[in-house]
Amino acid sequence: MNYDYIIIGAGSAGCVIANRISADPRISVLLLEAGEPDKKLEIHIPGAYGNLHGSSVDWKFWTEPQEHADGKRIYLPRGKVLGGSSSTNAMAYVRGSRYDYDEWAALGNKGWGYDDVLPYFKKSEHNEDLNGSYHGKGGPLHVSYAKEPSQLGRVFVKACVESGIPENGDYNGVDQLGSHMLQFTIKNGVRQSTAAAFLKPVMGRKNLTVRTGCLVQRIIIENGAAKGVEFTDKRKLTATATCNKEIVVSGGAFQSPQILMLSGIGDREELNQSGIDVKMHLPGVGKNLQEHAWSGVSCESSVPTGNTVMKTFPKIKALMQHLLFRKGPLCNSPLEANAFYRTDAGLDRPDMQFHFVPLGIAADYSTDIYKIGTFPKADGFSILSIVIRPKSRGYVSLKNSDPSTAPLIQPNLLSHPADMEVLLKGIRKAIEIVSAPALKAFSTKGVCLPQQPFTDEHLVEHIKKSLETLYHPVGTCKMGNDEMAVVDDQLRVRGIRGLRVADASIMPTIVSGNTNAACIMIGEKAADLILGK
Repeated sequence: MNYDYIIIGAGSAGCVIANRISADPRISVLLLEAGEPDKKLEIHIPGAYGNLHGSSVDWKFWTEPQEHADGKRIYLPRGKVLGGSSSTNAMAYVRGSRYDYDEWAALGNKGWGYDDVLPYFKKSEHNEDLNGSYHGKGGPLHVSYAKEPSQLGRVFVKACVESGIPENGDYNGVDQLGSHMLQFTIKNGVRQSTAAAFLKPVMGRKNLTVRTGCLVQRIIIENGAAKGVEFTDKRKLTATATCNKEIVVSGGAFQSPQILMLSGIGDREELNQSGIDVKMHLPGVGKNLQEHAWSGVSCESSVPTGNTVMKTFPKIKALMQHLLFRKGPLCNSPLEANAFYRTDAGLDRPDMQFHFVPLGIAADYSTDIYKIGTFPKADGFSILSIVIRPKSRGYVSLKNSDPSTAPLIQPNLLSHPADMEVLLKGIRKAIEIVSAPALKAFSTKGVCLPQQPFTDEHLVEHIKKSLETLYHPVGTCKMGNDEMAVVDDQLRVRGIRGLRVADASIMPTIVSGNTNAACIMIGEKAADLILGK
């Protein structure tokens, strides 16, 4: 099997790249995906998002024990399916701050400033609700506000305004600061993954081969150049595909560095410990892991919320509404509204993000957010306080040389003291928002989680018990020109010809908000770089 280009990973960036470069019928493309086709019904029902965690379309990763979260290991869902995590995420469309991308450019990455990447955001997008110079029309990816949001989403925005966070009609426009209803990658009540938006419409191209159930073992490197890929197929048989031009690794922030290390690209000492022949000493592979950590505030509600929908009969009714008419609560993401906030007025961009979720969490910490049956029956709502400019850094490494073994993932959440300080401020602001007149009118008992007293000591204890990630890992194959950079600003792996990385792992610093839109943008720009545009 020989192709011009081989793409490893049919996720948020990989599907975009496959679409764009295969548009030229003279170019042959192989797209390899370890997961299966996106046939699982719950993928396409936005409100069924919670049923995807721990399922057959999830890699089911875990962190190493987290010192600043009472030593617990934290679950890390990742999409193992066509579309990758865009098929399993909460579908929020958030680009981040202009300053994020200007920071990338200031670090020496030419062509990655905000004015450079905005055209790629717009190229992907068909925004059903917003117009103007910041938004695209006619792109493959449909973006829209929820058609039937719950009553409380707009109440949250009003409570934010009452708490000093202004309303912002377009957080993906001039400035992201403020409160707002979220926009989502949902079309006619159905999830718009990159598989749905970019891959499926072009699957009929004769020059595009998509293979699922294929786990990459290693990239074949000869004389300093990437020549092919060795993988196991659905039958567990080993196969090899060779390429004439380039291999593009789009496995995500956990598995792109894993694949590079399995191929002999990484820190020399670490590779030697795993018995892997060193092809290129790049000490930055797997380092610089960044993630958004959060803790929440929850209240019981006087009006029906998602807790009601999870009960048997309301759930059946909602499912029938969705399947028959594409209407009802299952057309919505579990998220509804959002706010970006600066914990210090002197900051150039927000460092705190609030997600409003019309779903209550048990006050005794018995709710496992990945197990629907553990949510309380009483209706409620929650505010997630998210540290979006974390200073903590972690790493990804190999446990052994077996490609089927999950990588070792150590994000070191809250290891930098500043992150805990910001999260404390965020929790206090969330309590203030919940206590504002607009939301207080719908809260039957006030704040249930955390329980009073709201001292720093008590809130730190609450954070340690409840800490989670927002599934936004980035940075482990960072772009740059320093000694820890893995790729250059053309996304080429340093020292290896014919090999690029294009996904969240190339971000030198994490964006201020949900990462999926940025990953799609990276896929768009990568395609142009590959084609020499």
